[in-house]
Amino acid sequence: MQVLCKSTNGNAETHCSVCGQGFVLFWERQSRSERIEAMREIQMTLLHQHRSQRGREAHPNGGFLVPEWSGSVAAPGAAISGHAPSWEL
Repeated sequence: MQVLCKSTNGNAETHCSVCGQGFVLFWERQSRSERIEAMREIQMTLLHQHRSQRGREAHPNGGFLVPEWSGSVAAPGAAISGHAPSWEL
């Protein structure tokens, strides 16, 4: 399962444990256990983004996918199946 993560200064679903940056998450409906596993992977990705920078600038501008995707950010699973509006990508 892939999750599109976008930084936000508003209501966030998760926060980076290093810098406190908030993120909203866009994903397809999955089981509770799959969501829990995805949240672990998201937190590890956020932590690894701080390898060279300590502040919020460590995270990519706009959105990024977890796990990483070698294709276009405009084509995560939720968007392909029509669950994420194009303005959110």
